Amino acid sequence: MPTGPGEARVTDRGWDEDDARPYFFLSYAHTPKAGARGASDPNHWVRQLYRDLCEAVLQLTTVPDGAAVGFMDESMHQGELWAERLSDELASCRVFVPLYSPRYFNSVPCGQEWHAFTRRQVYPANLDSERTSGIVPVLWAPMSRYRLPNVAGELQFNHASFGPEYATEGLYALMKLSYFRAAYELAVHRLAARIVQVAEETVIPVGRRLEFNTLPSAFNVTAPTKQLRISVLAYHQGELPDDRSPDYYGERRTDWHPYRPVGTPIAQHAARLARQLGFQPTVHEFDEEVESIIGGSAEAPGLLLLDRWALRDPRRRELVRRFDRSDATWVSILEPFNGDDPECGERADELGELSDETLRITRRASRPSFLGATGPTGLHTLEDFDDALPRAAMKAKYAFEGRTRAEPEEPPPPRPSLRDAFRRAGGGYGPDGAPVDPFDEDQDADGSGRTNGNGNGSGNGNGNGRTTRRSRTNGDDPYREQTPYREQPSHREQPSHREHDPYREQTPYRDDGDEPDDGMAPLGGRGPR
Repeated sequence: MPTGPGEARVTDRGWDEDDARPYFFLSYAHTPKAGARGASDPNHWVRQLYRDLCEAVLQLTTVPDGAAVGFMDESMHQGELWAERLSDELASCRVFVPLYSPRYFNSVPCGQEWHAFTRRQVYPANLDSERTSGIVPVLWAPMSRYRLPNVAGELQFNHASFGPEYATEGLYALMKLSYFRAAYELAVHRLAARIVQVAEETVIPVGRRLEFNTLPSAFNVTAPTKQLRISVLAYHQGELPDDRSPDYYGERRTDWHPYRPVGTPIAQHAARLARQLGFQPTVHEFDEEVESIIGGSAEAPGLLLLDRWALRDPRRRELVRRFDRSDATWVSILEPFNGDDPECGERADELGELSDETLRITRRASRPSFLGATGPTGLHTLEDFDDALPRAAMKAKYAFEGRTRAEPEEPPPPRPSLRDAFRRAGGGYGPDGAPVDPFDEDQDADGSGRTNGNGNGSGNGNGNGRTTRRSRTNGDDPYREQTPYREQPSHREQPSHREHDPYREQTPYRDDGDEPDDGMAPLGGRGPR
């Protein structure tokens, strides 16, 4: 990779030993401009902090003239080489300096940077040192009202050592307000000293260059439906067929640039559009994503950018067929097909038929409102692509939400029934196997329909056709509490004052409370006799 003045050289094997490694990597969340016309760049303050830190570190170390002191990404995560540059710097820096803010912990790229750095081993520089982390966090904004992700909460760090105003207001306020100028200078000095101390008390070997776009976020705070996994099915230059121009391809499959010379590689362009929709996209090769999609283990909605030329390869064509049969509706398909590309024009019919045959199920299931995203005509211009992507991304999001929506909870179990309880207690069934209803006065306990077992079926106890009411003198009627209404018994049937009916007080209805054994009548009734 080419280097500029003061930048150290990096190779695929690691950092060049002839150059000094940068002391720190400044990780921060890019803040968008305010909507007002002429609004200043809010990231200006981060750049000022970076310059101040570099000067302070230079004063505290022996970094040679022209050597890299630190690194700060100003690419806004755009451009063809930004991911490689980030990977190189994260694999080589000595200290990781994250600027804590609510926006920072909601940023997928910031979480990817954290993840990349923490993949490297950390060793104490000597036997007496207990330092096991190369991270020096900075309070860019107060975080007392926010819950930190686990990886940040686990760090033992005393922010008050940078000054009381810093711990209360955060570094951004100290920079903006002239009232805190002295507090800002103190905080920067102590921060630079801490960076140097950590760098000298730890040994963090240079790591491997990682594929930044495929890294997970260390924060894991983004809802799955806010993520969007953009996968690319295309060739790279080393595997192109003889009749396909290499002008539209790069070293990686994700470098596919179908609308060249307009725009950027299509995956980067799609990621930018997805961020405008509120997604937090990541870019992947379809060959690496397809098995998780087919297996139903995808973690987020997806977008497949399909190069129809790649369908001429039997292996990739079979992968797409399997994807099509899996009915993965949470992955939308976009097929850029440059109308100004002469080779595409010559083979438009052939490639269109190949796409229709391979994606037969997807074509048949496409709703009319989304035909612009997955229809058979392709997307001939970048403007067509820009129009189709929002619909395709939202379609995938809706399908993923429907797929992961929780099943309705099981209905609560029925409330216990005293009727059923007594059925179980007494056996619950008559001689003919039918359940016995203990509340039915015309049914005996044997289920025969007789009340007294006299065989006349009259429901009486004396054979005269009249029903005799059970006496309550024994106080053992277990069903009385369930009776919604009961007549006032005659004096002959009333129990003794010494006897107590345990179910009587549960009766939901009573006339006037004048039972002789009540001892007290409710309002409107008579008192004790």
